[in-house]
Amino acid sequence: MKFHLIASGSKGNCFVLQEGNRTIVIDCGSTKKYLVSSFERLGLSFNDVDLLLISHDHTDHISQLKLFSNSLVYSPVALKNREDAKIINPSTFFSVDNMKVTTIPLSHDAERTVGFVFQTYNEKLVYITDTGYINTSHISLLYDADYIIIESNHDTEMLMKCNRPYFIKSRISSDYGHLNNEDCAYTLEAIVTSNTKEIILAHISQDANTYEKALSVNVNHLLKTKKEDLNKNLRMVAAQQFEIVSGGLRYEKVDNCSSLSFTNMEWIYNL
Repeated sequence: MKFHLIASGSKGNCFVLQEGNRTIVIDCGSTKKYLVSSFERLGLSFNDVDLLLISHDHTDHISQLKLFSNSLVYSPVALKNREDAKIINPSTFFSVDNMKVTTIPLSHDAERTVGFVFQTYNEKLVYITDTGYINTSHISLLYDADYIIIESNHDTEMLMKCNRPYFIKSRISSDYGHLNNEDCAYTLEAIVTSNTKEIILAHISQDANTYEKALSVNVNHLLKTKKEDLNKNLRMVAAQQFEIVSGGLRYEKVDNCSSLSFTNMEWIYNL
């Protein structure tokens, strides 16, 4: 597997997964200009996309549906601009060639929201964003993934102090909102194993969090709770709203990088 997180946050979301000869996209939010330029940078064409998966129908996840007019679309809800979209139910699975795709029910203020687990015979990728919490009954499905893309949306104290209206703060911090840094860290504690090679922290708030804070909370919690169980070259990245983060291909060992480094919003654990 290899992947590219193209956009992640309240201004747009798009994720590309490539496995074998297949290209799968999760969500298509953001501006047309940004998505077009990002695909060009990656050497991709919208015509190359075999399947577009929709996590939920909020605008920041579906605004550029028209760019994927030649792709199959799977969605947990009916879509106004793609009446041909196939409805996928939570807690079900389907196959793309030899890859199993499982839908994970999430808790968000949309009609239906799902996350995804992609699994081949030797690799597993988890994609979870836009959820107020993660049900403990789903931990076993998320456990022991090679690659984890997970929401670390806000710092609770910063959220309460920011200038957003109270009702929005209440929504974000509710069970139907977004995952905070601490809850993300506890989830990672439950699902990360020595097989986990890369963790991408996604959907990070630009006014109720910082990339450095999201990274430090999650890194420090893992070092505190399961240092001996971590992959010795574990990579964690705090994804910025409009900055492509690529992964999935094994990164070469980086020397002298056993401490936190925020230059590129990235940390690599190296013993």
